[in-house]
Amino acid sequence: MQTRINDQIRISPVRAVDSDGTQLGIISTDDAIAKAVEAGMDLVEVAPNERPPVCRIMDFGKFKYDKKKRLAQSSHVTKTKEIRLRPKTGQHDIDFKIKKAKAFLQHKDKVQVTVLFRGREMAHIAEGRKVMEGVIEQLMDVGKLETNPEQHSRRMICTISPK
Repeated sequence: MQTRINDQIRISPVRAVDSDGTQLGIISTDDAIAKAVEAGMDLVEVAPNERPPVCRIMDFGKFKYDKKKRLAQSSHVTKTKEIRLRPKTGQHDIDFKIKKAKAFLQHKDKVQVTVLFRGREMAHIAEGRKVMEGVIEQLMDVGKLETNPEQHSRRMICTISPK
């Protein structure tokens, strides 16, 4: 939808709405533009498909600025961050990675926890599962389990999303 302002409005008469929201009624386009100029604002066509079209008296520059500002504030792209562990990873290292994962979750990013198995570690998948369960348990206060831990050949993977 293209917004038309002042001289771009071709249809007359229009249903005019004042800047504070009060109805001015159905008036000619020239009268509506005159009232907008008198108020130091623009006449903006907000509902062009209606008959007669609805036009509002507003500061169009401020309107565009506020709209752009709202879009910038509300746009956060969720990223997936990965935490990699091994079955024999030390407790201090696990705690440090949990601290990083909590920071990611508080920043509204998803966290993929991966436990890698190498060589003979494949014989001890239960150890890797214990590590995974411990990490998940500690992250539950800032996130929720999105996918349960699954074994994919030499990797055990689960995803945790922010609350």
